[in-house]
Amino acid sequence: MGRAEKVVLAYSGGVDTTVCIPYLMNEWGVKEVITLAADLGQGDELEPIRLKALNAGVKESLIADLTEEFITDYAFPAIQANALYENRYPLSTALARPLIAKALVEAADRYGADAVAHGCTGKGNDQVRFDVAIAALNPNLKVLAPAREWGMGREETIAYGEKMGLEFPVKKSSPYSIDRNLLGRSIEAGPLENPMTEPLEEVFLMTEAIENTPNEPEYIDIGFTKGLPTSLNGEALSPVELITQLNAIAGRHGVGRIDMIENRLVGIKSREIYEAPALLVLIDAHRDLESLTLTADVTQYKRGIEETYSRLVYNGLWYSPLKLALDAFIQQTQERVSGTVRVKLFKGTNRVVGRESNLALYSDALATYSSDDAFDHKAAEGFIYVWGLPTRVWSEKMRG
Repeated sequence: MGRAEKVVLAYSGGVDTTVCIPYLMNEWGVKEVITLAADLGQGDELEPIRLKALNAGVKESLIADLTEEFITDYAFPAIQANALYENRYPLSTALARPLIAKALVEAADRYGADAVAHGCTGKGNDQVRFDVAIAALNPNLKVLAPAREWGMGREETIAYGEKMGLEFPVKKSSPYSIDRNLLGRSIEAGPLENPMTEPLEEVFLMTEAIENTPNEPEYIDIGFTKGLPTSLNGEALSPVELITQLNAIAGRHGVGRIDMIENRLVGIKSREIYEAPALLVLIDAHRDLESLTLTADVTQYKRGIEETYSRLVYNGLWYSPLKLALDAFIQQTQERVSGTVRVKLFKGTNRVVGRESNLALYSDALATYSSDDAFDHKAAEGFIYVWGLPTRVWSEKMRG
């Protein structure tokens, strides 16, 4: 089945993407496979992964350092949008897919490939995110998805790889499917497929169990500039360093765990476990700062935009026209979102306990109930009459 001459394959070093290498060449007639592993700050040593691809038969095995771009151009805009899919999941995994797709397209252009490939199956969201993002960036580029079509289970996949000369030293792997980057971890499958089964502590890596967290609360100050997190406890930090430090601090207090039933784009409900300490804390803090610095109508209208934005990102439409239009709206709202938010971390909770900004719309003189009150109470009666007039007229007509 000759589908392409040269292919750039998104490569993780796992069983599926490794088997994709000989499968593409032997079953689909691809003449050359180039692998691309994305460094998204996941902490893995990527050199062994690069060598593993070379041993599997590729001529070029690329490592793309995407961590800074991932945080600056993908995570931070999502924080400005307070992006939570189904009001819970902060898109820590979904946000990486359009960036990996971009790296694939750029590599294909650089190496003259006529196709790109990935190891996604037909049941997940990632296949959609990759395929649609690639189509948006280069609609003429072919997208191959061997694992979506080969119809092999895990044991059969390993057997096929061994038949092709690949070695899989550890055949009994974890029952869980795990994806990790600097923003967090997603864990699914295995015992977690039963929605009533509590996740064992072994699935968590970034967050402490509540019984192991400190017995005293910790307060942190997060500084924002135009909606972007720029400092932690008064110290200006780079985007990557800020996320790294906040992951450690919040994770130490058990903050950042999510256990949810999620509606996948393909129509399946799935049980998902997430760890995203820094991202969840930053979204909560950012939203609170907006309540201090934005007018009521902008804040309220933006909530609907945020829901649409989150759904677009989850559904793989990062590069869509509607997403780009929403970006413009969100960026306009962020001009005044600067200040500091104080967060209390304790026993798995993060709670905003203070906020300040030079651009605050909060007025002590108007809000106070003390003798310093500057609000004109006499104005309230006329306002209430006009405000309630439609209701008054309606009531009179109904009674009449």
